[in-house]
Amino acid sequence: MNVHPTAIISPGAIVEENVEIGPYSVIGPNVRIGGGTVVGPHAVIEGCTEIGDNCHIFQFVSIGAVPQDLKFGGEESKVIIGKNNTIREFVTIHSSTSADIGMTYIGDNNLLMAYCHVAHNCILGNNIVMANAANLAGHILIEDFAIIGGLSGIHQFTRVGCHSIIGGASAVAKDVPPYVTVSGNRAKPHGLNLIGLKRRGFPGETIAALKKAYKIVYRSSLLLSVALERVRAEVDDLPEVRHFVEFIENAKRGICR
Repeated sequence: MNVHPTAIISPGAIVEENVEIGPYSVIGPNVRIGGGTVVGPHAVIEGCTEIGDNCHIFQFVSIGAVPQDLKFGGEESKVIIGKNNTIREFVTIHSSTSADIGMTYIGDNNLLMAYCHVAHNCILGNNIVMANAANLAGHILIEDFAIIGGLSGIHQFTRVGCHSIIGGASAVAKDVPPYVTVSGNRAKPHGLNLIGLKRRGFPGETIAALKKAYKIVYRSSLLLSVALERVRAEVDDLPEVRHFVEFIENAKRGICR
């Protein structure tokens, strides 16, 4: 370990090999930090928190503080963060309440830019980008490869589908289907995330099928349930199309329309 002498590491903390901890950082007694992770100066990592290998946590980050939920009664809660994540300056990641999954979870290879906030009981998948000052309320699900624009706010219990993109300064109060671009206050759809799909190597036939499904759902003026049945009947039965349909069917808050 390369630990600055001004850092405070509680005796109960587990810090694995090749971890670097900067000046004046505080590591609590129930924290585990994986090998190769770098913690910058003035960071605070507390609560029951597990951080995977090769993460880079920048200065003034706060991870594992108790949730901002008036129902929280001090029950056991935790934060689990995977490997290869970059967490930039002044990001706050709060611990969970005992509700639903009972944890705040962040997967692998994510970039959380400066001043982002991840509230209690959120689930973030892999390869997600949250631009500066994007804020997640509690109990939000973000699927893989989603991009959240800076200064955006997402309502609690909302879901954001894989490979979608939320434009900057958006207010998202309903679910964002996979592969879709939304923006605005309140966020409205503006077509598929075509550039993202092409950059990630989606085949042309898959993109064409998703385009057809999108047009049926958003431009046919059909009732949503009827539109989804039409997608099933008329669009190629591909995994991405099935996920698009099933995600919308399971939207308890409704979708951005």
